[in-house]
Amino acid sequence: MTRTSRAAIDPQILFALWLYATLQGVGSGREVTRLSQEHDAYRWICGGVSVNYHAINDFRAGNATLMDELLTDNVAALAAVGAISLERVAQDGMRVRADAGAASFRRHASLQEHLKEAGELVQTLKTQAQADPGLAKRQAHAAKLRAAQAREQRIQAALEQLPEVAATKKRNGNKAEDARASTTDAQARVMKMGDGGFRPAFNVQFATTCEDQVIVGMDVVNAGSDMAQLAPMVEQVQKRLGQSPQQWLVDGGFPAHDQIDAVSDKTEVYAPVPEPKTKKDKKDEQGNAVQQDTVPDKHQPKPGDSDAVASWRARMGSEDAKELYKQRAATAECVNAQARNRGLLRMPVRGLAKVRCVVGLFVLAHNLMRMAKLAPHLVGWGIAPSKIAAQGA
Repeated sequence: MTRTSRAAIDPQILFALWLYATLQGVGSGREVTRLSQEHDAYRWICGGVSVNYHAINDFRAGNATLMDELLTDNVAALAAVGAISLERVAQDGMRVRADAGAASFRRHASLQEHLKEAGELVQTLKTQAQADPGLAKRQAHAAKLRAAQAREQRIQAALEQLPEVAATKKRNGNKAEDARASTTDAQARVMKMGDGGFRPAFNVQFATTCEDQVIVGMDVVNAGSDMAQLAPMVEQVQKRLGQSPQQWLVDGGFPAHDQIDAVSDKTEVYAPVPEPKTKKDKKDEQGNAVQQDTVPDKHQPKPGDSDAVASWRARMGSEDAKELYKQRAATAECVNAQARNRGLLRMPVRGLAKVRCVVGLFVLAHNLMRMAKLAPHLVGWGIAPSKIAAQGA
């Protein structure tokens, strides 16, 4: 009879280790391994048994579905006991540095050349191994072959990403020939950062309840703009909780007209209305300046506006909307700052799927602390051990 052996380490232990490490600002698997041997809190979580950093890193990077399901369970539990309000949600995007060097971005011709060189190196190493079978057993040679194959795969992945990058550049009015992709992390994109500089990064999206500061939606995209991120996040939150927030607060980078139309039947969007473009001074035939017409009111409907867009313009002209909108920065910027303080400054992994796993841990760690504040009985605080055992039975 065939028996399936269980994992060497209980996944709950690995999850608890990463949650605690995230709250402490520890993002390295090797550091978690060291702390599990030297730090009392980590040793207690592990039960005094050491853990391998490969197992720790693999767990963090390979459980995107688990992180998503846990977030849904988390916010659903909080909503079920009335600990969070879905009256108002704030969404914001945060650019986080990718684990890719700026010099790793190359154009098509350069990538093709590097791919050829990498392929030749792989073939050379394989030929050496076949000519001298004993050589292949040596650790150094095997490591060189693995590294060469990994580089070849990364370059190939970068080439596969080029059409997408070129299409984005073309939409933005730039030359498609200037498209570049990274040989380190093919899914990373060069984005404008908070300090005004341009670096390889990912765009991390959080949707947070304004009243409770609980994250109810998250995503990671490799688009530098937030313009297309509103509708997908509203839909995600609706799926998680079975309902949409009444009001949705975003900054000026989100309210594309098609996005406002897409969510008009789900929520009310609160976002600043762009200032109307000023016209250049007109001159008559003699070259004298002609007085311009009055600048149009940005809160009045424009020709071609849909009902949803016209309503958004009018809504943002009221004093109540201006006062309510102040909650956006107080909510979104606070959550972003807490994530930065816990170490979300540079991604420790590469690729969108793995990056989403890392961000999922930050979200769950944040919500765990909010749960301890809003509904401590859900984490067993303030309940006698005998009652906890009875609830679990």
